Amino acid sequence: MAKKVTKIGVLTSGGDSPGMNAAIRAVVRTGNYYGLEVFGIMRGYSGIIENDIIPMHSRSVANIIQRGGTILKTARCKEFFQPEGRQKAYQNLKKLGIDGLVIIGGDGSFRGADIFSREFDIPCIGLPGTIDKDIAGTDFTIGFDTAVNTAVEAIDKIRDTADAHDRLFIIEVMGRDAGYIALHSGIATGAEHILIPERKTDIEELVESLQEKERRKKLVNMVVVAEGDEFGGANEVAKVVKERLPFTDTRVCILGHIQRGGSPTCLDRLIASRMGYAAVESLLEGRHNVMVGILNNRMHYTLLERAVKSKQKISDEWIKIVKILAS
Repeated sequence: MAKKVTKIGVLTSGGDSPGMNAAIRAVVRTGNYYGLEVFGIMRGYSGIIENDIIPMHSRSVANIIQRGGTILKTARCKEFFQPEGRQKAYQNLKKLGIDGLVIIGGDGSFRGADIFSREFDIPCIGLPGTIDKDIAGTDFTIGFDTAVNTAVEAIDKIRDTADAHDRLFIIEVMGRDAGYIALHSGIATGAEHILIPERKTDIEELVESLQEKERRKKLVNMVVVAEGDEFGGANEVAKVVKERLPFTDTRVCILGHIQRGGSPTCLDRLIASRMGYAAVESLLEGRHNVMVGILNNRMHYTLLERAVKSKQKISDEWIKIVKILAS
């Protein structure tokens, strides 16, 4: 029988994503509702090792649901992936009597939680907080909707100026290992081409397509590239395009970290709130070492070890849609 959880810690780890604050708020207030003591852990796993842990109450999370970033700060902690670092972290949690953790982050954060939980028998619940939407077991990740809407808004503005000058724009969005931001923002803005890490980039096909568009006087073209595209991102693609289409007015725009910031959308606030609530419920019900996700609008639970090994896959149908709609 699972031991009763009475004190829980919540932390944000890895890259920040809009909606993390909404998730923190939900964890704190749900924990308080059930009479649990809730602690905020600063700067991810670094905060456990350095004992930078603070009590949190309902008022601690007032007026944060609309804010981007994370009030608990975030960091990537190499020390936690060493046995000595995890031992030190466990001793600090033990001193405070913390017997359950909620980790808001991506697959690297979940990997650390899974190892830690197995070694020290502290139940951990993962919430998928990543703009990349690259974790299997959930239709949504906290921050993706905001990031993709930020990209869409920026690309719409770029199309306005591209249209005024008959330009080709090659736009780079975030997505080192996953092309979901590029795919969704590209389709939503009518991009003529979308380059993603999950598909081999055929640069010849891209150049031929742009040449064909040039012949039929379609001079305004948008190419959306995920930063992790195998060809090397927007600048590398632009080098080849400029070489092969010297008379085309080609510009590069790298959207960068604006995709991480900003006030979370309604959808991100809602899913973060649902997931934060479900995380505390899971700890109380004895459902441990799982990632909380949402599939088909229902809460779904995936073992942490499975969540870190599986990735969301982009189906061939999405690629077909891109090809047909951009023709």
